[in-house]
Amino acid sequence: MAKNDLQGTLDLLVLKTLSQMGAMHGYGIVLHVQNASAELLKVEEGSLYPALHRMEQTGWIVSEWGLTETNRKAKFYKLTAAGRKQMRAAEESFELLVKGVRAMLRYA
Repeated sequence: MAKNDLQGTLDLLVLKTLSQMGAMHGYGIVLHVQNASAELLKVEEGSLYPALHRMEQTGWIVSEWGLTETNRKAKFYKLTAAGRKQMRAAEESFELLVKGVRAMLRYA
């Protein structure tokens, strides 16, 4: 993860969610990450929306307005081909990070 590992991790969580679930609005992404991680991970909306905006500017996701399940107007985000490529690269990078941390924990 080239930038900041925490930002890279958030990007990975969002891209993976959109890959698995298809187009979603921001709050749906928050709920999916929380539910899929058995409540171990929580994405704050204050971190999510700037990340979504940044990922949209980089071309990893696109958005369009739609209605939620409760008939509220919301932006729905969808993964692009560039986003899918970035997700695969981020997964590989994250796996290396985890491997390194595991090695350090076993070292002592």
